[in-house]
Amino acid sequence: MVYQIKNYSFDKARREGVVIFPSTNKLKKIDVFKNGRKVASIGGIRKNGIPYNDYPTYKKTIGRTKADKKRQAYLKRHAHEKDIKNKEYTPSYYAKKILW
Repeated sequence: MVYQIKNYSFDKARREGVVIFPSTNKLKKIDVFKNGRKVASIGGIRKNGIPYNDYPTYKKTIGRTKADKKRQAYLKRHAHEKDIKNKEYTPSYYAKKILW
C-alpha cells in the first residue's frame, strides 16, 4: 500500500519552505527536501505496509474534533524531542509541522 500524501501535508510543507515526495524508504511515508537536498524521512509505515495515521487521515476518518484530540496527544507525546540538532531541523520537527 502506497501512502497518498494529502493536500494538507503539501500545504504545510510549502509553508515550511520544503518540498515533499513519497518516501523511497518502505518504512516511511514522506521524504522532505530543502534546496534540493533530502533533509528527513517522516511518518511511519508498519512492516505489514499499513501506514500509521496522521492528522489529515484522522480528520477524514473520525472527524475534526477527534482528530484535534489525536493531534494534541501526538504533540504531547513527542514534546521532549528536539526540533533542532546541529543547526538543522530534525525529522521530528518536520513530522510535527507537516503531518500534524
